[in-house]
Amino acid sequence: MEDANHSPSTEQHPLPVNTPTHRKAGGWRSVKYIIGNEACEKLASMSLVSNVTVYLRTKYNLGGILLVNVVTIWSGTCNIASVAGALISDAYLGRYLTLLFGSIASLLGMATLALTAGIPKLRPPPCNEQVNCIQPQEWQMGVLYMGFGLLAIGAGGIRPCNIAFGADQFDTNTEKGKMQLDSFFNWWWLSFSVALLIALTGVVYIQTYVSWTLGYAIPVACFVLSITAFLMGRHVYVYKKPQGSVFVDMLKVMVAAFRKRKTTIELSHGHPFHDPAPSDPQASKLPRTNRLKCFDKAAILTAPGDMNVPAQRSSWKLCTVQQVEQLKCLVGVVPVWISGICGFVAVDQQGTFGVLQALQMEKSIGHHFKIPPAWLTIASMLALSIWVIVYESIYIPVAKKILRRDARIPIRERIRIGIVVSILCMILAGVVEKKRRESALSHGSFVSPLSMAWLLPQFSLSGLTEAFVCIAIMEFLTAQMPESMRSVAGSLFFISLSFGSYVSSLIVNVIHSLTGKNGTPWLGGHDLNQNRLEYYYYIIAALGALNFIYFTFFASNYIFCDKVESATDNVAKGEKKVEGTELEMV
Repeated sequence: MEDANHSPSTEQHPLPVNTPTHRKAGGWRSVKYIIGNEACEKLASMSLVSNVTVYLRTKYNLGGILLVNVVTIWSGTCNIASVAGALISDAYLGRYLTLLFGSIASLLGMATLALTAGIPKLRPPPCNEQVNCIQPQEWQMGVLYMGFGLLAIGAGGIRPCNIAFGADQFDTNTEKGKMQLDSFFNWWWLSFSVALLIALTGVVYIQTYVSWTLGYAIPVACFVLSITAFLMGRHVYVYKKPQGSVFVDMLKVMVAAFRKRKTTIELSHGHPFHDPAPSDPQASKLPRTNRLKCFDKAAILTAPGDMNVPAQRSSWKLCTVQQVEQLKCLVGVVPVWISGICGFVAVDQQGTFGVLQALQMEKSIGHHFKIPPAWLTIASMLALSIWVIVYESIYIPVAKKILRRDARIPIRERIRIGIVVSILCMILAGVVEKKRRESALSHGSFVSPLSMAWLLPQFSLSGLTEAFVCIAIMEFLTAQMPESMRSVAGSLFFISLSFGSYVSSLIVNVIHSLTGKNGTPWLGGHDLNQNRLEYYYYIIAALGALNFIYFTFFASNYIFCDKVESATDNVAKGEKKVEGTELEMV
């Protein structure tokens, strides 16, 4: 991370020519613009995401498996697009320009969705019945998918770079910078939650009960504000020059290691390693470790003339120790990353099946006011926000005074707690769904007389799952990887969210297929009263229990940082901790 005296060679080009003195660049002064951009962008995007299930159900007449697949696959694609965004950012554009172009793509996507709401011909005819509604034509779905596609492209540029660009503003070579970065994660997530809270309380109500056209025009305006806020801070940002794609470097390491697979690693008989100094003098250099030794072969100098071969030709035969260690860092986080995916599957259920439950429950308060189903997400965000505020503002200061040391809850404990909360969330959701279904069937009605307030506990537990699992996974990935891989860390986080959506969609389709062979499927159709959604929730809870066992006895051994530290420190700790447990592939 650069400080006030950073070298001009590390700056990204093109940059604003009237940049002020570097002493004023970075820190909270620049981060406020990044958080402002994030808040406006999330307010806009989450105004769509939080209510997209209701929009597709009421305006496009989609239901059952198709609706869940469209929502979860689109959500997953938005997250997995971050891989391409990270590659472009690291190799070509840098984080600043990638964020800017991603924001513009999101603006265009949201504008397309606003057109589908404002022009009736872009949607199927309205349906006043509960079943047998006219489905949208292929070209109408094509316009819808185009809007979703632009939003996915925008998400690919924003999601891997926003957190990483914010982290670039702090000097993590100092204790102050480490503490600021530690707090940045929680305050970033809090800004996300507050933006979502505003979107849900105001925009979602307008969309559901006033006008979808107006409700989608507001997010378009928010995207304009987001881009404006981001550009306002361009003179005070700390910029990192693109250093090349880490993904390509990792591929080179695997190819070079495979080519030298028959080479034995015997340092006492020669074969020195190719370990030049980093091109960036301020970049931290990763030490060579003894884990995953099979990749070390990529950096072995097997012949005296290896160093004289042109770099362009030899890069796929000879890699640096730094490139090898970066691949090891990525492989080293995979066990914890997998556990995070399983945790995100539980969180993913409330945005689809949780909202569908709400659509078939009593939503009225009094005789004149109805609660939008998407408002239930407020419970999730309130639970998350309250926990972050209490943790940062009350627990840590008080515990630090009492213990006289850093009192933050270790990452492994937060993940473990989050997995337990996700299990409880799914069990409770199943119990409530059984009660809702039985109530609707006993009254012979499509909508259960049971109040939608019965869903508040499961949505609150979903928010606490995010507070523990999501923030901890994000912090783990960023802390355990070097600065040059921060975009990769951001990508991995959103890929885990993506895989959570894809796994959820896969489970839904498998259960629908298997249970439909011998009668009425547990899932599918427009009427949840004809399904057994509670059984699906119990299956997710059982998978969570397996995930808890997996994390406790295996994945948690791969966490080497309980707070944000330098990549070099983390690698050194990992070297010592896993010497007897890490996979040794020779």
